[in-house]
Formats: sequence, C-alpha cells, structure tokens
Amino acid sequence: MVDDQLDLVFAALADPTRRAILARLTGGEATVTELAAPFAMSMPAVSKHLKVLERAGLISRGRNAQQRPCRLEAAPLADVAEWVQTYRRFWEGSFDRLDEHLQELQGGDPA
Repeated sequence: MVDDQLDLVFAALADPTRRAILARLTGGEATVTELAAPFAMSMPAVSKHLKVLERAGLISRGRNAQQRPCRLEAAPLADVAEWVQTYRRFWEGSFDRLDEHLQELQGGDPA
C-alpha cells in the first residue's frame, strides 16, 4: 500500500503544472480560480490536475460556501523524503568510494 501511495505522489510530482500548484499552496489555501490564474489552460484542465494531486494526498479541498479552497497536505511529501533518505546513504557511500578511487589515481597508486 505504501508503494502504491509513493507511485501516486511521484506521478503527481512529475508534472510541472502540478508542482507549480503545490508551490503556490505553500503560501496558504487558494481557490481553484486563484490556482488557475497563472496558467493558460481551461478550468476543466486545472481541475484534472487538482484531482491528481488530491488522489495522491498532496492537497485537500474544503467547503466554504460556494468555494472549495485547496490546501497543501505535507504528509505525502514527508513519506517521499523518507524514501529518498534511504538512498542518500547509498549515494554518500558511493561518492566516498569514488573519492577514494580518485585520490588513489591522483597519487599514482595503480590500485
């Protein structure tokens, strides 16, 4: 189940429009009209992007009279950060080994 959720989050983050929407929501909740304003696309297209973000758990929509303001939900991003962190240790170890190898090459050591 966790992998499925990560797949949804990564798929949602793969699109630059959706990333821009999330960036806008870091400043606080916004209506669909406010979120759509910077984009040259129809409201139905923006709504589709919002549905993808909502399905991934990255946003939630409230109800305020006639409006449905969107807000950022950070928990899925924390899950992504945790997943990436497990690979950071691998990358750091790989870079350390590469650094050692380069130092050996520069020192003239044939190993």
